[in-house]
Amino acid sequence: MQQFLDKLSAPWPWYIAGIIIGLIVPALLIIGNKTFGISSNLRHICAACFPANIPFFKYNWKKEFWNLFFVVGIIIGAFIATQYLSNPNDLVIDANLKSTLNELNVTDLKHLLPNDLFSFNALTTPRGFILMVIGGFLVGFGTRYANGCTSGHAIMGLANLQWPSLVATICFMLGGFIMTNFILPFILQLK
Repeated sequence: MQQFLDKLSAPWPWYIAGIIIGLIVPALLIIGNKTFGISSNLRHICAACFPANIPFFKYNWKKEFWNLFFVVGIIIGAFIATQYLSNPNDLVIDANLKSTLNELNVTDLKHLLPNDLFSFNALTTPRGFILMVIGGFLVGFGTRYANGCTSGHAIMGLANLQWPSLVATICFMLGGFIMTNFILPFILQLK
């Protein structure tokens, strides 16, 4: 059993995840004309748990109840992956990237989310506050403004040949390139 878990905890090739994600779209369409996306689940949870006289939450959320199981599955899957399938080895990072990150005061390169940037201690620093609080707000706002998240638009929307999803995905990619190359280096220099 341990040998099996060791094989699972080794990094998987990108093409395995790509095939699995690619199969989600036809599976959801075959199962019952369902759409894939995660961001709308917060709305479903709010509509179910806090029924109010707010028009945004007045809809038949029970029709989308299956999607809440998807969220629970993500949480359970994350728990299983971190507790039983995590790779004990350090992350493999290109030497040039490691050097650049060290120059930007990011030295914890053993975790997918470096503690230098994503921890309660980092939250009290200007760069931690910008990355976690302001960045989180902008991601949430952008998701609602675009009427969906990257998974909903880039995976499901593009597979269904939806023009708004193409526009949203292009904007996501442009925003990511601008953030990574121009804004993030400035933020990471803050302490």
